[in-house]
Amino acid sequence: MISVGVVGLGYWGPNLVRNFHTSARTELAWLCDHDPERLEAIGRQHPGVRRSTNLEELLGDARLDAVAIATPVASHHRLAKAALLARKHVLVEKPLTASVAEEAELVALAETVERVLLVDHIFLYTPSVGKMAELVSTGEVGDLLFFDSVRINLGVFQHDVSVLWDLAPHDLSIIDYLIGREPESVMAVGASRTVDGLEDVVYLHLDYGNGLLASLHLNWLSPVKVRHFLAGGSYRSILYNDLDASERLKVYDRGVDVSTDPAGLRDVLISYRMGDVIAPRLDATEPLFRLVEHFVDCIERQTAPISGGEQGLRIVRVLAAAQKSLSRGSERVRL
Repeated sequence: MISVGVVGLGYWGPNLVRNFHTSARTELAWLCDHDPERLEAIGRQHPGVRRSTNLEELLGDARLDAVAIATPVASHHRLAKAALLARKHVLVEKPLTASVAEEAELVALAETVERVLLVDHIFLYTPSVGKMAELVSTGEVGDLLFFDSVRINLGVFQHDVSVLWDLAPHDLSIIDYLIGREPESVMAVGASRTVDGLEDVVYLHLDYGNGLLASLHLNWLSPVKVRHFLAGGSYRSILYNDLDASERLKVYDRGVDVSTDPAGLRDVLISYRMGDVIAPRLDATEPLFRLVEHFVDCIERQTAPISGGEQGLRIVRVLAAAQKSLSRGSERVRL
């Protein structure tokens, strides 16, 4: 089994602990957190697992194969770098780092030491996004025309990153997974209504070239929770609603057909197509468990993760460009 230590036992860390403990392919070997009380509370649930408030003690264990990091973003670079230098495989919560330079350094280091670097872009491991990718790759959607996402909720406020850096990686990683490239340019509008000055409402617009546009609405102030991701195609469109447990994915055979008028009365004819709506059957396996299994697969087979460092770097490049746009009064920024 792959021996794993989890660093950071706040909001997301306990979920990683639970899934590494559940998997028959991993051994939960270490728990690490700077807060002794939190370490004790989680440790009581796993009495056979070693604990430490010191990362160096964990990394000094020669039997430890991998480290999962679920700490504030500002600490990701330092912790992941230390783990890679100790020749451990590394899983890091999104975003991987807070800067392009730090991200690029980790990607290069992981390649040098020949260790897996996986970013926890959790939505790529949902059956819904897997089905979306299948529909896009097989041509059933046709040419992609637009992405439209709404990811809003009242809180949870982060103290080290804005709503852009906290929520946008989810949708940006899905788009990147579906089309495999960065946008040509980005433009962001945002505002802060909290005392720390970090944006809590952001509208992000991306141009991927060839007429493909994306719009992301991110909001920590909304009184309602919405998780809609719409991918529009020339044949079909896909709606991913993460809050609809019974029908998370719907495929719409609805749209417009555009044809040339043979009589020359008009240059273009547009007809509306109102077809069926299909909700595909999806696997019920927890996405985080699928991520853990994929992490193990990549370690054992020495293969690149679907959410590896290279993808993480592309996402951080987009986030940095969007942040630049915000700082320049919503100026469009080219990548």
